[in-house]
Amino acid sequence: MDVERQVEYWRSGSAEDFAAAESLADRHPRHALFFAHLALEKLLKAHVTRASADVPPRVHDLLRLAELAGLALSAEQREFLARFQQHCLAGRYPDLQRAMQNPGEVAAELAEAREVLAWLQSRLP
Repeated sequence: MDVERQVEYWRSGSAEDFAAAESLADRHPRHALFFAHLALEKLLKAHVTRASADVPPRVHDLLRLAELAGLALSAEQREFLARFQQHCLAGRYPDLQRAMQNPGEVAAELAEAREVLAWLQSRLP
């Protein structure tokens, strides 16, 4: 397996999905947050690929992926990823959880996701 090619696949997919999240924020907040979750998931999968030199597992759990990647997360980052996990489910099964509709809440979630993405990107050589 070409590790660098796989890392770039996950990295570019993450950037594309976060751009989609930002473009959806005003009109489709549930979808925006789902795509932001997907962006985090993909960047974490880039880290897993780099750490394991293998294809990451087909899981969506952000904390599990961070663990597999061997990332040393702060308590705040762990809390954020645990909380942000809800958007994966709300995006797939909107009747299971309250979808955020308040534009301020959505903007705050996306801003925090952007910070974590930047942190993850900075640690991906």
